[in-house]
Amino acid sequence: MAHRPSVSDTTQKSENVMSTTVGFIGLGNMGMPMAEQLIRAGHTVQALDLSKALQEKAGELGATVVGSIAEAADGADMVITMLPAGQHVRSVYLDEGGLVETAAPGTLLIDSSTIDVDTSREVGAASVARGLEMIDAPVTGGVMAARIGKLNFIVGGTEASFARAAPYLEIMGGNLLYAGEQGSGIGVKICNNMSLGISMIAAAETLMLAKRLGLDLKRTYEIVTNASGQNWALSNYCPLPGLLDGVPSTNGYIPGFSGAMMRKDLRLSQDAALSVNATTPLAAHALAIFSHFCDSGHAETDYSGISKLIGGDAWDYEVDPSVLG
Repeated sequence: MAHRPSVSDTTQKSENVMSTTVGFIGLGNMGMPMAEQLIRAGHTVQALDLSKALQEKAGELGATVVGSIAEAADGADMVITMLPAGQHVRSVYLDEGGLVETAAPGTLLIDSSTIDVDTSREVGAASVARGLEMIDAPVTGGVMAARIGKLNFIVGGTEASFARAAPYLEIMGGNLLYAGEQGSGIGVKICNNMSLGISMIAAAETLMLAKRLGLDLKRTYEIVTNASGQNWALSNYCPLPGLLDGVPSTNGYIPGFSGAMMRKDLRLSQDAALSVNATTPLAAHALAIFSHFCDSGHAETDYSGISKLIGGDAWDYEVDPSVLG
């Protein structure tokens, strides 16, 4: 089942949604613009973050700044969390004073963090046991998509909870994809981004080989993107500059999705594979390559900048042969 909103403008998307109170916990690079979309759509956003500077910024955007998890959930129809890692999600939901304890029965909890599947399922089960609803709704699209309300949400939970959340997710996203039971959203995202990381390396290797062979890169790009070597990373997020407009490679590799974020997602894929005894050798290799990329000082470079590493001598360091096999 897939739900694909057809209206892109935030005002249009939200005009049939009653204004309500939404708790929002986690105001980082992704959370802040997501919360801003809800504020612009007329919702009362009770915003919480450990950073006072981010709290102040949220207040300037029109959020009601609160000082605790309980205050974020107080009177809220739903609470959205966008947190860095599984341990933070466990703490916010399961610790004393956390959401599972303080949110009123019937509150819809939406976790958009990218975390491990086991944590997502554990938190979901604990929430349901307390009379709460929960969906996992991780996002794809990066910071640029968050800023314009064009994120993709991959949702796990009951169909009823998905339907309840959809009008609000539409405000922040251009595409909602239903994956199945709670925990499925993050599971599908991990699988998707595992494929994306591998594909970006393949795209970079393809173009860098063509460059070193002295081929016409524009013609090579046009041919490959219309032939059997085509993949999403190559066609829509080209890792070399001058071949596709509007992508980070044409803008100094300023990140839409950083190398550090890709390394995190590939690590999650390997943790997931280990937990179910799955063999994912290409993803393991991709993790090693992106780890080297990040450890060489480029964690905050867009992940498509891996083309620089694949090039071999484009940057002033040598590739460790043990990493590349």
